[in-house]
Amino acid sequence: MTQASANNKMVVKLVAIVIGMFGFGFALVPLYDVFCDIAGINGKTEGTAAVYQSIDIDESREVTVEFITRTNTGMPWEFRAETKRIKVHPGELNTVSFYVRNPASSNIIAQAIPSVSPGTAAIYLNKTECFCFNQQPLQAGAEAYMPMQFYVDPQLPEDITFFTLQYTLYDVTARASDLTTKPNPFMDPSLQSGE
Repeated sequence: MTQASANNKMVVKLVAIVIGMFGFGFALVPLYDVFCDIAGINGKTEGTAAVYQSIDIDESREVTVEFITRTNTGMPWEFRAETKRIKVHPGELNTVSFYVRNPASSNIIAQAIPSVSPGTAAIYLNKTECFCFNQQPLQAGAEAYMPMQFYVDPQLPEDITFFTLQYTLYDVTARASDLTTKPNPFMDPSLQSGE
């Protein structure tokens, strides 16, 4: 075997390894999601609105829900939960509000991504209305309140008496459709700056 032939064989092996690693990287996200779903640790909530039907409220139980907010790196908005912590009865419909302010000199479109901890509680958190279902445009200098309405399923395991719902706000202006001129149904218009 000549040196050139050995080098060609080595190059083919290295290219195959790189392609394999690249493919594995793409497969890792769906595999991780499947693993987390099976293990119940992903903390993802439903991305669509739940329909609240009058159900028995379990007044013998009280669950504490904590709200945490953060903005992704580079997102200039001020973002906070007006209610930091709330005690609820499973089956009871509750509404909380989140405050946002855009101090930037340009209009920005945001998207909120929720996460629940412990992850097993996520399937028992039902949001009937949430700003996280849609992209949220906010004009430069404006501020608003964004409501979130939810209930905790009475089937929540007895050992879960506390869970945290965190929202992370991302700037999606560059890849969003032009929503800046449309009114935002999830924001309280009475707080818009200049009114």
